[in-house]
Amino acid sequence: MTPLSRRRAIAMMGGVTAVVAGCAPRAHGDDDGPMRFDYGPHPSQYAELSRPVGSTSAPVVVVVHGGYWRSSYGAELGRPLAADLVGRGLAALNVEYRRVGDGGGWPQTGQDVAAAVDALAERTTGLDLTRVVGLGHSAGGQLAGWLAARRGGAVVLTGAMLQAGVLDLVRGSAEALGGGAVDDFLGGSPASAPQAYATASPVALVPLGVPTVCVHGTADTLVPINQSERFVAAASAAGDASTLHTFDGDHFDPITVGTRAWDLCVDGLRVLTRS
Repeated sequence: MTPLSRRRAIAMMGGVTAVVAGCAPRAHGDDDGPMRFDYGPHPSQYAELSRPVGSTSAPVVVVVHGGYWRSSYGAELGRPLAADLVGRGLAALNVEYRRVGDGGGWPQTGQDVAAAVDALAERTTGLDLTRVVGLGHSAGGQLAGWLAARRGGAVVLTGAMLQAGVLDLVRGSAEALGGGAVDDFLGGSPASAPQAYATASPVALVPLGVPTVCVHGTADTLVPINQSERFVAAASAAGDASTLHTFDGDHFDPITVGTRAWDLCVDGLRVLTRS
């Protein structure tokens, strides 16, 4: 097994003990696990909300998994991260969404993650909705960055942690990241679908108006580090507070609890959720 495959296996295994899809919602604060709720009729339109036991007002981290917007990966990638964050006193909303080939694509996938976040307005017990931060990995970084720019929703993000994110979709299309995943997601190339790129690409949306932190490995071969470098440069030039933290590792390190990369993410989340 290659190192990259080991990272993928570790991330996937973390979801084994998680809530089984379709189970009844659980009350917050018990020891059985997160409360699952549906925010739409599609089987992929659900989220899992975990709150620290005994908390009266915990900041919320919205966990958005990657997988190049395809159904090969799902919410299982975010469950180990959510569990670790709850142990650190943060609430976590692990979001599933429709993906390409199963009702997703742009703008449907964006509408899904926005609906999941807005549903927090109906589940306020134990949550501080003045401190809601996105945590998105890979393609989930694009979604978290887009959410950070969104205004007018029932709940808006106050910051975003972008883990090896696909943040410049025009460049991602030109470099055929994910074997053409960007074009598949947006319904075409930048030339054929310019409006989709303009509305979905985080680098095109700066200033986001909220602080962002990027964490990216120098050895990442799936999403090159120039994606984070270009975003941070553009966001900073536009007046946003945006920083990049690098580490000597691969694409899956930021979603593997216990790695140096995950520690960098936790440190960034502490800053972003500080009142």
